[in-house]
Amino acid sequence: MISAHVDHLVVVATSLEQGVQWCQGALGIPPGPGGEHPLMGTHNRLFSVASAAFPRAYFEIIAIQPGVTPARGGGKHRWFDMDDAMLQARVASDGPQLVHFVASVPGVVSAAKALATQGLDRGTVVPASRQTAGGLLSWRMTVRDDGQRLFYGALPTLIQWGEAGEDPARAAHPLDAMPASGVTLEALQARHPRPEQLQTAYAAIGLSSVDVIPGPPNLIATLNTPRGRVLLESKGI
Repeated sequence: MISAHVDHLVVVATSLEQGVQWCQGALGIPPGPGGEHPLMGTHNRLFSVASAAFPRAYFEIIAIQPGVTPARGGGKHRWFDMDDAMLQARVASDGPQLVHFVASVPGVVSAAKALATQGLDRGTVVPASRQTAGGLLSWRMTVRDDGQRLFYGALPTLIQWGEAGEDPARAAHPLDAMPASGVTLEALQARHPRPEQLQTAYAAIGLSSVDVIPGPPNLIATLNTPRGRVLLESKGI
């Protein structure tokens, strides 16, 4: 039986500098270090948001890396709809935005097939990696050729940490090297006009920690921060 867990929240920024300033102003902390993704032409900053409810969760601020052509090539888009003109315009006008979340699974191929039985194409399982101070961090992740998130970002991208054939329980995870940040994720809620379909998709991958409610598309993260309780919302982007 598949058991998925919230791995990380995804906030897209126009630049990492913008993302750092936003994080300090909105959440009251500077983000920790991150890395570069040559495959997608992106780079990020990370910090832990682990809590009792989400014990392996972290926060990603990600931006397109200037001057870097994605190695993926072939006309394929970056992950998380980062090449989408409407998303880019929203971030440019309103600042960094919560757009998506990623769920970790012990078997990414099996989880992607489980969604396919629901008529949902989560995308190709793509191997990726980046260098860290502790060595090479490797993972396999679902990415559609068109880069789309689906369900306005409420259907998670799937990730399995480690290389193919590696025991997921022994694979390195970014959270292993992250100290407590002072920010914790207390709740994650997905609002969508087709809640039954989204809930069925969550059930197919064994994701139970994200609440699904009917309504206009929105992804809502509740965070405890040095600035108090903060709600981040995607608001249908």
